[in-house]
Amino acid sequence: MRFFRKLTRRAALAMAGVAALTLAHAGTALAGDAKEPIKIGSFLAVTGPASFLGDPELKTLQLYIGKINKEGGVLGRPLKLVHYDAQHLAKKAVTFTRRLIEQDKVDLIIGGSTTGTTMAVVKLVERAQIPFISLAGASVIIDPVKKWVFKTPHTDRLAVRKIFSDMKKRGLSKLGLLSGSGGFDKSCAGNARKLAKDYGITIVADETHGKGDTDMTPQLTRIKNTPGVQAFLYCGFGAPTSIVARNFKQLGMKIPHYQSHGSASMKFIKGAQGGAEGVRLPVAALLVAEQLPDDNPQKKVALAYKRAYESAYNDSVSTFGGHAYDALMIAVNAIRRAGTTDKAKVRDAIEQTKNYIGADGIYNMSPTDHLGLDEKSFVMVEVRNGTWKLLK
Repeated sequence: MRFFRKLTRRAALAMAGVAALTLAHAGTALAGDAKEPIKIGSFLAVTGPASFLGDPELKTLQLYIGKINKEGGVLGRPLKLVHYDAQHLAKKAVTFTRRLIEQDKVDLIIGGSTTGTTMAVVKLVERAQIPFISLAGASVIIDPVKKWVFKTPHTDRLAVRKIFSDMKKRGLSKLGLLSGSGGFDKSCAGNARKLAKDYGITIVADETHGKGDTDMTPQLTRIKNTPGVQAFLYCGFGAPTSIVARNFKQLGMKIPHYQSHGSASMKFIKGAQGGAEGVRLPVAALLVAEQLPDDNPQKKVALAYKRAYESAYNDSVSTFGGHAYDALMIAVNAIRRAGTTDKAKVRDAIEQTKNYIGADGIYNMSPTDHLGLDEKSFVMVEVRNGTWKLLK
C-alpha cells in the first residue's frame, strides 16, 4: 500500500510538472504571438507605364511603416510590409493578391495603383473577407459599396463635378472631350457624359485614343474644328496626359484646357514640355500645401507629409504618395481602435472612420460611403510657370 501511495504521489507531482511546463510554454507562445508582426500586404505599379503612381506609393508605405515601428509599432507589434510589383497588369494583381492572402497571410491589403488592377481583385478580396484599401481613382471601386473594399483617392466623379463647377463659373458650356482606353479613363469620360446636363454643359465633341498611342493630334484637330467648342477636357493618366498637353500646344489651341487629378504629378508638367501651362485640374490640397490658408485643417498634416517625403527621397511630392499615406494611417488607426487584427473588426473600424484629417482630405466613412471625401476636399489649381498655383 505504501508503495502505491508513493507511486501515486510521484505521478501527481509528475503531472503537475507537465502541467506547469505546458503553461510555461503556452505563456511563452502567447508572449511570442504578441510580438508577431502585423502584415500589411501591397501590390503596386512600381515599374512600367504606371510607375509614376506606384513608385511614390511604395516609398510612402516604406517610409511611414519605418517611422511607426521606430515609435513602438501598433498594439505593441511591429508592422511588416509584404509587397509585390504588379505593374499595371490585372493578371499580376490577381496572382499577387492570392499570394498575399493564401501564402503570406497578411492582415489587410493596401494597393491597386490603377483602376484596372483594383477591379481585377475585388471579387478575390470579397471572398477572402480581408480589408482592402485601394489607391485608384474610379468611382466604380466603391460605387456600389462593396463590403471589404475602401479607397482613399478622390473619385473621377468628384473630379468631373469640380471641373464642371469651374467651367460654369467661367461661363463655359460647350465641351470637347478626349479620353483613353483604361478603366479610369472610361469611368471619367462616362461620368462627364452623365453629369454634363446637371451643369448646363453640352459635349459637342467626344473623342478617344487607343492604348499606347503617342500622338493625339488627329483627335485634338477634330475637337479644335468643332463649331462652338469652348473648353477641352482630357480624361486619363500617365504618359498620355503629357502627350495631350504637348499636342494641344502644338496645334495652337486657345480654349481652356482641363485635366483630371490623374495628372497631379510634376512628371505631367515636365513631360508636357511647356504644354501644361494654363491647364486646370482638381487636386488634393497636399499638392499646394504651402499655399493653403493657415486655418485650413489639412495644412499641418499635408506639410508634415510633404517635408518628410521630400527629405527622405529628394523628390517632389505627388498626390499619389498621399493616397498611400492616408490609406496606411486609416488602416493603422482602425487596428488601434479595434484593439486587434481580427479582419472583421478591422473592417468595421475602417468603415467607422470619422473626421480623419489626411493628405487627401477629411475622411468620414460609413456603411454607405467607403471613400468618405466630398467635393470640398478638392482644390482647383492651374499650372503657372512650371508649377501649381492654387485658385481661389
